[in-house]
Amino acid sequence: MAFKDRYDGGKQLVERLAKYKGDKHALVLGLARGGVVTASAVAAGLHLPLNVVVVRKIGAPGEEELALGAIAETGEGIFNEHLISLLGVSSDYLKREIEKQKNIVKERLARYRSNCPAPELRGKTVILVDDGIATGASMRVAIQWAKSEGAKKIVLAVPVAAPDSLKTMEKEVNEVVCLFSPVYFEAVGSFYKFFDQTEDGEIIRLLSAPSNR
Repeated sequence: MAFKDRYDGGKQLVERLAKYKGDKHALVLGLARGGVVTASAVAAGLHLPLNVVVVRKIGAPGEEELALGAIAETGEGIFNEHLISLLGVSSDYLKREIEKQKNIVKERLARYRSNCPAPELRGKTVILVDDGIATGASMRVAIQWAKSEGAKKIVLAVPVAAPDSLKTMEKEVNEVVCLFSPVYFEAVGSFYKFFDQTEDGEIIRLLSAPSNR
């Protein structure tokens, strides 16, 4: 199974989320960057407002794609202590990397929030969308952040996810919608025909739509 692009993945999620269509107490949050494109298709199909959550992975030394954990826009994080210990990652490295990623989060929020104020989650149904889940570090910290912001119900929605990661997160949210969770999971991008890098300009354009204001 494959998706044409991130927007196609989002469009295919809409049918499985149909019960939330037009719900005045629901909103869609996309994980920046790529998840915002997928989330925009979900929001459009469900006639719900779209917003963004900025999380950043904390990569291992020399292997940025290997997530030691992730932090949310508040600076709170979730870390894989076993992996950190296994790789012998120093506390100094972690502190430097966390500070670096906090600065990136701050910069991106300043750009994204210029036309799209921070969402109010208290008492809301929050549909968290990403283009896919591998280790799950980014999504798990987004879930933690949504809970801390007072979300009443959290729905995790992704086109594709690694089975083990999905199983872990099923216990952390109220509902999971995943279209494809293959036993032999490769990189998220391998399940898409087109998987180009999402630029900040595209995110700003999607968030600036009149329906999100």
